[in-house]
Amino acid sequence: MDDFVILARSLISIGLLLLLVMLRLDAEKFWTAEYYEATSDGERPKLRRRIAWYGMGFALVIGLLYVHPTPQQDLYLGSGDRLEAVLGGIAYGLLGVLVAIAFATYRYHRIRFPDLWSYPGALLNSTATAFIDEATFRGAFLGLMLVAGVNPTLANFTQAILYTLTTRLGAPGRDRYLLLLTLGIGLLGGWLTVATGGIAAAFLGHSIARFAFFLCTGHTGQTKPRAREPEEIEKRRRPPEGWRIIGSRESSSRER
Repeated sequence: MDDFVILARSLISIGLLLLLVMLRLDAEKFWTAEYYEATSDGERPKLRRRIAWYGMGFALVIGLLYVHPTPQQDLYLGSGDRLEAVLGGIAYGLLGVLVAIAFATYRYHRIRFPDLWSYPGALLNSTATAFIDEATFRGAFLGLMLVAGVNPTLANFTQAILYTLTTRLGAPGRDRYLLLLTLGIGLLGGWLTVATGGIAAAFLGHSIARFAFFLCTGHTGQTKPRAREPEEIEKRRRPPEGWRIIGSRESSSRER
């Protein structure tokens, strides 16, 4: 292949990667990824916006596969070693499940299962978000840095930090534990990608971990501030345990 063509295709690939990063930054506008739930003013997210975000992400990743001269070797946009990918992905996913359970126990003192009707949409959001994230940061971005000769450890930390920043979980009022958890997802995913030679293991583990967080907390990527969950608000409205509201039907029936 002509050197000029290779250079041109590589530059176009960098442009596609930048578009993917910008798309990830705009996840909040599309109500996807960590912003899958309804807005604070109660507005219901529009399905077409979500589908558009997923569609653009997948289209840009497919564009990288077609444009870059060697996407599987240089950008890790492949499965790599399949056996290692499956085993590594399952181990990563199980670790994510344990972390999700621990966080839910710490934050809510219980597993906060969401309503059944919300499962299909959350599953789609978890898998689609994980695929776009892994292809963008652990795939294209990490791969291009390694091709450029960046030290592997430095490259992994760089992509993980960039990924964490694009999720906007460091904004005021958001849980710092989730910020550290997102950084851990980036670092572990990057290590698995290099170790297995592809993003499959990181994608599998990330999908399981993200969906497990939803199952354990009822949220798709970020929790509400303390005392803002529906059951916490309802608990504040009730009288303390052991108190009786004079004139209520319950207290009247007891007196009879």
